[in-house]
Amino acid sequence: MSRGKENETGVSEFLLLGITNDPGQKQVLFWLFLCMYLITVAGNVLIILVICSDPHLHSPMYFFLTNLSFVDICFTINLIPKLLVNHVSRTWTISYPHCLTQMYFLISFAHMDTFLLAVMALDRYVVICNPLQYLTIIIPQLCGGLAILVWTYSSLISLVHTLLMSILTFCSSAQEISHFYCDAYLLMKIACLDTRVNQHVFLAAVVLCVGPCVLIMVSYICTAAAVLRIPSAPGRHKAFSTCCSYLSVVNLFYRTVLGIYVRPPDSFSAQDTATIMYTVVTPMLNPFIYSLRNKDMKEAMKRLFSRGSKFS
Repeated sequence: MSRGKENETGVSEFLLLGITNDPGQKQVLFWLFLCMYLITVAGNVLIILVICSDPHLHSPMYFFLTNLSFVDICFTINLIPKLLVNHVSRTWTISYPHCLTQMYFLISFAHMDTFLLAVMALDRYVVICNPLQYLTIIIPQLCGGLAILVWTYSSLISLVHTLLMSILTFCSSAQEISHFYCDAYLLMKIACLDTRVNQHVFLAAVVLCVGPCVLIMVSYICTAAAVLRIPSAPGRHKAFSTCCSYLSVVNLFYRTVLGIYVRPPDSFSAQDTATIMYTVVTPMLNPFIYSLRNKDMKEAMKRLFSRGSKFS
């Protein structure tokens, strides 16, 4: 592997070991990841187009869903194209600046996902538990402010991680990253300097993700209690169906995240199902969950496609 001119970190590039060393499996994974990447981008772009083009969906709930779909697109674009390019070029290296950039956006978009899911849970809580006051509580100014807060806060958290990582020295003899992307935890493992400060910040970031998770759980418990008090069966069914898609996404997201980071450090591996689910499968499934389990989205898609067929 060509190392080029080494910078002050001790290395100019890293070697991404990927998911497998078997050439046959690599070929299968290339086409599998390419298909999932195209489906993810196309599906989330469709969600955004449907919401933006249909006035019936211009509500706080779908405003946050648009943000979530955009974050999923960016999250996928940050990881998968590099994997595909490496496979085509047969070059499994990533430059030091590219590695830090990829890590920055990975942490940033992951935190955005976490906070957006929490905001969407609060939105569902208000619409079901306080429907008469919903439009006076969840106003456009509040939605815009929450979106700005989520994007700003997530970017600052990621910036702190990246700046702390940039001052570490990496040993020239330890340039290998046992993954297909640059993960903060794996970079700390191959650093030559003391990484206790980085580890404490990393742990604090994980703890910060627990807060939104608890908020989501409490809001949905309260929501479920409110739904059970609805006297009519059709009313209860409609309320539960409204929250069903969001609970599916929350369950999928947090199960994969916890499966990756809440376990013994030495067991971290790119071959784990949780890793692939978190980085590739979850962003791909979100559009299907929202479109197939949401009556309003399905009707809006029909209207969009019917308008498109009239112009063709």
